[in-house]
Amino acid sequence: MSLFFDAEWFDAKLAARRLDRTALAIAAGLEAAELHRIFINERAPSAEELDIFANVLEADLVEVTLRSGVASRAEAPVSDDSNDRIASIEARLDAIDTWLSEFEANKKRA
Repeated sequence: MSLFFDAEWFDAKLAARRLDRTALAIAAGLEAAELHRIFINERAPSAEELDIFANVLEADLVEVTLRSGVASRAEAPVSDDSNDRIASIEARLDAIDTWLSEFEANKKRA
């Protein structure tokens, strides 16, 4: 799941191009309700969707990814136990690896 989706930033970028969320949904091949789920953090965008968002917004893919919350860090575990901290770091790295694999696979298909 997305950790923090910056809807205000996306809306401002869309408005600057005289577009709206409907246009973004159409470009990404999404139903408006599915795009809304991304905007309210119910699901994370895929690598392919992020690439489309970047193209529509004429923005850097890294910035779009960061604004989508995909690359945001999770809060540090409350426990001082180093095993919990290591497990948390490994889980974040696994999530990054999964995202990168999906992104690379979509780039190869394109």
